[in-house]
Amino acid sequence: MNQARSNPLNIALMHGALVLYTLIALFPVFVILINSFKDRRSIFREPLALPDSESFSTIGYETVMRQGDFFLYFQNSMIVTVGSLFFILLFGAMAAYALSEYRFRGNMLMGLYLALGIMIPIRIGTVAILEMMVATGLVNTLWALILVYTAQGLPLAVFILGEFMRQVSDDLKNAGRIDGLSEYTIFFRLVLPLVRPAMATVAVFNMIPIWNDLWFPLILAPAEETKTLTLGSQVFIGQFVTDWNAVLSALSMAILPVLVLYAIFSRQLIRGITSGAVK
Repeated sequence: MNQARSNPLNIALMHGALVLYTLIALFPVFVILINSFKDRRSIFREPLALPDSESFSTIGYETVMRQGDFFLYFQNSMIVTVGSLFFILLFGAMAAYALSEYRFRGNMLMGLYLALGIMIPIRIGTVAILEMMVATGLVNTLWALILVYTAQGLPLAVFILGEFMRQVSDDLKNAGRIDGLSEYTIFFRLVLPLVRPAMATVAVFNMIPIWNDLWFPLILAPAEETKTLTLGSQVFIGQFVTDWNAVLSALSMAILPVLVLYAIFSRQLIRGITSGAVK
């Protein structure tokens, strides 16, 4: 069975399927990008056509730059996303290592408790979270969003990283202990480099929901100086009139960082997804 899984044809088919899925997933992004450079009439008349001399327009980008502080929104989104991913990977990896490496009373219960976070959406506790942030004075701060997104991403991070860390050779870790390495050194220098594909997978799975989220920025940080890109783009969407040129332009600029980060983590992501199937 292992030979069948490691067959080069099977591996090639799996990678081809992932590439095809990526192209299909990127098609809506392509549609948004080309329509952001059209006038309003061409967007609805020929949404799949490329912009030409008659339909080309940059009015959407001009509107985005003129209304609101787009670069501040962009900066806030980057700080919240990068900060949340850092804490998710750090604390998630440490918790996963502790649960997979050490046997103690309540180990299984702790793992099940963390797994519940995958099944129960954090938005159910929005009222309690808001009350907690008000009590601690963190409303309208980026720290409020970072803390919430870290709590939201930890269960999945512990679940994925724990499975990978159980596959790390015990002989390698015991050899490090014999050489006098501390547990922290073993964790950071021996274990983490071996689970980089899994960490990239966790980063990608959490990055997009954090970047695109509207719910918690609207509730916890609606002030002008703490608005994220997704929340700031809502200024162009009205109850009766929507500036589609500005909306598509804002979305196009918001997509670019996600594509860059996805390109950076893509190889590790594919390794993390396929490692269990091609061993």
